Amino acid sequence: MHRYRSHTCGELRATDVDTEVRLSGWLHNRRNLGGILFIDLRDHYGVVQLIAHPGTPAYEALDRQSKESVLRVDGRVVARSAENVNPELPTGGIEVEVTAVEVLGAADPLPFPVFPEDNANEEMRLTNRFLDLRRQRMHRNVMLRSAVIASIRRRMTDLGFNEMATPILSATSPEGARDFLVPSRVHPGTFYALPQAPQQFKQLLMIAGFDRYFQIAPCFRDEDSRADRSPGEFYQLDVEMSFVEQEDVFQVIEKVMTDLFEEFGGGRHVTSPFPRIPFRESMLKYGNDKPDLRTSLELVDVSAVFADSGFKAFAGKHVRALAVPDTAGQSRKFFDGLGEYAVSQGAKGLAWVRVGEGNELSGPIAKFLTEDDVKKLTDALGLAPGHAVFFGAGEFDEVSKIMGAVRVEAAKRAGQFEENVFRFCWIVDFPMFERDEETGKIEFSHNPFSMPQGGLEALETKDPLDILAWQYDIVCNGVELSSGAIRNHEPDVMYKAFEIAGYSRETVEQEFGGMLRAFHFGAPPHGGIAPGVDRMVMLLADEPNIRETIAFPLNQTAQDLLMGAPSTVGEDRLRELHLSLRKPAAKDEKKK
Repeated sequence: MHRYRSHTCGELRATDVDTEVRLSGWLHNRRNLGGILFIDLRDHYGVVQLIAHPGTPAYEALDRQSKESVLRVDGRVVARSAENVNPELPTGGIEVEVTAVEVLGAADPLPFPVFPEDNANEEMRLTNRFLDLRRQRMHRNVMLRSAVIASIRRRMTDLGFNEMATPILSATSPEGARDFLVPSRVHPGTFYALPQAPQQFKQLLMIAGFDRYFQIAPCFRDEDSRADRSPGEFYQLDVEMSFVEQEDVFQVIEKVMTDLFEEFGGGRHVTSPFPRIPFRESMLKYGNDKPDLRTSLELVDVSAVFADSGFKAFAGKHVRALAVPDTAGQSRKFFDGLGEYAVSQGAKGLAWVRVGEGNELSGPIAKFLTEDDVKKLTDALGLAPGHAVFFGAGEFDEVSKIMGAVRVEAAKRAGQFEENVFRFCWIVDFPMFERDEETGKIEFSHNPFSMPQGGLEALETKDPLDILAWQYDIVCNGVELSSGAIRNHEPDVMYKAFEIAGYSRETVEQEFGGMLRAFHFGAPPHGGIAPGVDRMVMLLADEPNIRETIAFPLNQTAQDLLMGAPSTVGEDRLRELHLSLRKPAAKDEKKK
């Protein structure tokens, strides 16, 4: 018999009754019932129940072992009595009578229980991630991630894509976040950058003639953490295709996403085809560029209604309205609750009215609305008895942010929100440029390597803020999974686009010389996208926090609490890398 096991803990069945077996695993749980000891033994594959009777060596050995100790046991498989069968376990029809026990790894007292799972704080969990990953939920999430990546690889290969690796040590690139820099020992005073994305390399692969590339690519960005964004590093399904237009990319990604989410979505419906929503329309209707389409509620710009109105609170402001039907049965608590929610999102309050059976309006601001205001609102919003209308007023961006959040929350509280469904969409027609509010300068609003709609002519003849790009995002249930674009492949277009954003010709040649040289030697039209693997798994696992789907994530402040990174290095190592440290000034000195 094998030194450690003849079977795994998850494979024994009724057909194995009377078989002598050897198992190895962790002591998951212990119960002493009437003097008989029951042990749940767990390994990667499942849980099996052990039984030991008083007075036996096995009983004495098992009784003194702590939870999470690693054991090897020998025993005989027996059938459980009908009343003791556990239908929740694949092994629930049998148990193993233990005859011998060997302790392979004793466990000290645990900082938190693996079973039953409790609400240990994140710091404790990440410091002891090896224990946290033993929990059933975390183990399931990590295995889901593994299965999703394996499925992606199969699907991309079946579609004619070739998996290729791109460099980790490279040059800095303006991807919109800070680079992680790596000092060069061989070339004093110079630095490599860890890739924010394999953007330039995958374009160069297209120019080199490989046609269809993909990679489960590690990406590194020195940016702050959010619930749906891991600081430091993340993985994406990096894709690039030659001789394609926007719709060609959409067709490939829609198929992969639909099939993937149907495979791992646990029966949740995947809506297809994915609607295409222009960026500006999305901002108006949904308040953001990552709309949650699990509700059909939409925001409506009613600024014109109040432009000449006597209602001074809305006069001269951007006003967005949200009409929610079928709210006749809602109490005042519904309205007050949404108001409190709006305040939590940064609003000063939330104005509202409701439509009665005779189409009359009631509510805090109803008395300020003239008959003409009411008529215009009724026409603009299609109001009918039972409607409630919520208003946000102020600057466009502020109103969009607040009312976008109110839209989703109102739908949930009014019972007009779909559960158990994945609703995808494409956001298209992004502006090529935007104006920095602080400096007033024109800058890229998205990927700087994108092709502007209209090409060089648009760059030379249009107001930069009116130029749209062949850029697109894919969104699912209010979560942005990815950005992508049809790339610029013409040197003149690249020079002009960067010139508008304030880059000199010399700067472009210095920072993107490799790409420019490639463009001069026959570059095909190409485009791609890079959906985030972490976010896909987060949605499939129905987890609110992306760190719950990553085996060893950094915490919110980009620290690895388990391994102790980032860490200091000695003076000898700094000298070898030609570095000296310049620490931040003390708070008192900064104030001076």
